[in-house]
Amino acid sequence: MEELSGVIIGIVFFASVVLSLYFYLRARHTERMALIEKGMYTAERKSVKIKTGNFGLKLGSLLIGIALGLLVGYILDYYSVIEENVSYFSMILLFGGFSLVANHIFESKKNKIEN
Repeated sequence: MEELSGVIIGIVFFASVVLSLYFYLRARHTERMALIEKGMYTAERKSVKIKTGNFGLKLGSLLIGIALGLLVGYILDYYSVIEENVSYFSMILLFGGFSLVANHIFESKKNKIEN
């Protein structure tokens, strides 16, 4: 019975991913067709792009923050009475958030210097 439920869960997950992708692509297609019917070109729509910053730097700082969170979580788990799950998850979220805030501050200072 457990094997059957695992197979059913896998099939349902796969079907939901495929259906989500299908409906997303269908909606995008109908939106583009409506734009073409109104005379708007899709390239004009894509030309308005907001500069979001350096994604690699943001991802790197997040991964460094997660690694530091794991390290501090291990230290808290080993040397304190805090439960294992609480120490790991709280430190991963805390240091991951700190790294993203530090990255935002760094990018805003960089943008001020460039402008």
